[in-house]
Amino acid sequence: LVFDLGGGTFSVSIVSITEGIFEVKSTAGVAHLGDEDFHNRMVHHFVQELKRKYGKDLQSDECALQRLRIACEHAKLVLSSSSQASIEIDSLHEQIDFYSTITRDRFEQLNHDLFRLILAPVEKSLRDAKMDKSQIHEIVLVGGSTRIPKVQKLLQDFFNGKQLYKSINPDEAVAYGAAIEAAILTGDKSKKLEDILLFDIVSIPLVTKRKKTYCKKNFVF
Repeated sequence: LVFDLGGGTFSVSIVSITEGIFEVKSTAGVAHLGDEDFHNRMVHHFVQELKRKYGKDLQSDECALQRLRIACEHAKLVLSSSSQASIEIDSLHEQIDFYSTITRDRFEQLNHDLFRLILAPVEKSLRDAKMDKSQIHEIVLVGGSTRIPKVQKLLQDFFNGKQLYKSINPDEAVAYGAAIEAAILTGDKSKKLEDILLFDIVSIPLVTKRKKTYCKKNFVF
């Protein structure tokens, strides 16, 4: 099972691998869920904190918001390995030096509704592939937000404590796959690629539609 929680989208795919043949059995996801959503929650949290402390509103200060967003992105990374992260921005807005902290528990509270969306695509992909979760051999994490401990815990709990596959850098996994597919499409004859074959599926149904008109064909003699 490939669990891809990236910058702005979220998808889950079940892939069967047999003797170099990769067959995508099913795919499901959420079109608008990813890093940006988690960052936005943190930014809003600190904007409200600054308003409470200093009576100032950052909403009209794009430069300050961007600096705060960058600090929040860093804080989210820190929270992946620590229980608390600091926000320290000198002269953030109208000469105000903004210093604050956020705990991992508070971060999870801010995003509790987003975390609830995570397991539904996993369940759907299993249903579409007509498989039980006990039939999943590996769970591969793709995308920076898969480093969030809460995300990993939800996955492990769903799969009854199964260890997650972390040997691939989640930030680089898509680039690896894209490079391999590009090499295949451009006719690369490398021995490492000769036994790799991919069968993909579309994530939404495709149908044909025709108007109620007669078909006509012309012949030239």
